[in-house]
Amino acid sequence: MLKRLCLVLGDQLNFANPVLADFDPAGDVVVMIEAASESTLVWSTKPRIAMFLSAMRHFALEVTARAWPLIYVRVDDALPGGFAERLQAVVATHRPETLAVCEPGEWRMLETVQRVAHDGGCALDLRSDAHFLCSRDEFAGWARGRKQLRMEFFYRWMRARHDILVDAAGEPVGGRWNFDAENRKGFGRRGPVDVPTTARFEPDGVTREVFELIENEFPDHPGSVEHFGWPVRRVDALVALERFVEDRLDDFGVHQDAMWSDLPFGWHALLSSSLNLKMITPREVIDAALARHARRPVPLPSLEGFIRQILGWREFVRGMYWLDMPGMRDANHYGYERPLPRWYWTADTHMNCMRHCVGQTLSHGYAHHIQRLMVTGQFALLAEVRPIEVADWYLAVYVDAVEWVELPNVVGMALHAQGDRFTSKPYIASGAYIDRMSNYCRGCRYEPSRRVDGVDTLGMPQRACPFTTLYWHFVDQNRDALARNPRTGLMVKNLDRIGAAERAAITDQAARTLAGLDEL
Repeated sequence: MLKRLCLVLGDQLNFANPVLADFDPAGDVVVMIEAASESTLVWSTKPRIAMFLSAMRHFALEVTARAWPLIYVRVDDALPGGFAERLQAVVATHRPETLAVCEPGEWRMLETVQRVAHDGGCALDLRSDAHFLCSRDEFAGWARGRKQLRMEFFYRWMRARHDILVDAAGEPVGGRWNFDAENRKGFGRRGPVDVPTTARFEPDGVTREVFELIENEFPDHPGSVEHFGWPVRRVDALVALERFVEDRLDDFGVHQDAMWSDLPFGWHALLSSSLNLKMITPREVIDAALARHARRPVPLPSLEGFIRQILGWREFVRGMYWLDMPGMRDANHYGYERPLPRWYWTADTHMNCMRHCVGQTLSHGYAHHIQRLMVTGQFALLAEVRPIEVADWYLAVYVDAVEWVELPNVVGMALHAQGDRFTSKPYIASGAYIDRMSNYCRGCRYEPSRRVDGVDTLGMPQRACPFTTLYWHFVDQNRDALARNPRTGLMVKNLDRIGAAERAAITDQAARTLAGLDEL
């Protein structure tokens, strides 16, 4: 009988994992389990499958290099069943006194390990995840008694608590907590210039073996590994971090909301997959940015904007996930029930913005936050898609996708499906926003300024932009709630300036658009 079976999940790939802190090779065994069910529960894209399996296998090699006992179950091993059944079989075979695991990042997985330990007759040693800068209990304590749960106030609390970008008096460096207003610029008509290269990691033999496995075991899954160059080892993740803070952090802020065709990465950090699989820690990332600033100053809007994503938003949504689960998965504030358009899985749409963002996602397993929020996410909201279908799509397509971060970002923020629970308004805009922030509208069959189909001065037909039509339809449908909100009241005032006849035409156009989502 083993003393401890130390379970390392696919998003816990760091020797700082608390279940490994007191690992005793004389009586403990590390167990890692691949299971096809983890790639089919949602129809995971090939880049996402490759990210998790390759990173897991590289970490397993590091465990072996330490001469630690390891049980590693591969997708194509003879052991039957999904993850739960495979873990049950390992527990039944080795009969450990204790199953030890760091708290999972997913409600479903937490229930799974609890059930397996109970049914297997062993104690469960569930350890708090020290990766984060705010524990679940600490977040719950911060949230208790508050009428509004807003990231901005949490972020300020975290800044002061961790002494990050605050002066000796506890005031924010630069006199402001938030420089977001300086970080919303597009590229302009000229487009991006002098874009620094990003770190890319050539797939090694382990990763290429995973590619072959994917083609054998998951041949019909969407996406491609042709462009796969993500860090799958801690040493690579540290290189990616260094490259970002040295080469792209200075201009990260000013360009973080801008979009451009054939520019999948721009000045973005590309660290979320390394963070979410825990190959690096948020403290390491923040310290690297601050150290770079100390030796060569970074513009404060970029530095603060980047740190806010790590110290503020990332920690906040994790806290909200555990505060609101399992009910968060069922949230549907607007009662929407339309199915996800089929082209979310193919990028086969006439909407240029969606074709670029979805196509980039399928090719790289990546899209930056504005592409996720204001293009793919906003369209799903305006198109009245059932929230959980959208959330499952996000969980399936991105290399950094784990449920604790995807679900609150999609359901709580992009779709406003929890109402004002932790966001103060729905994030919506017409096609004019996408036109201003990108070049996607150039050459598109749809005209971003048009609310209804029409003709130009030469009598040529012009098609209304689905974003624009559905934006005005959403404002009309939710007029009263938007009018009461100071942040959205102007939308209603602008709606009221539209004549009754055109408003009726918008309603008709929206009905046709919603009825033909798959054909857009």
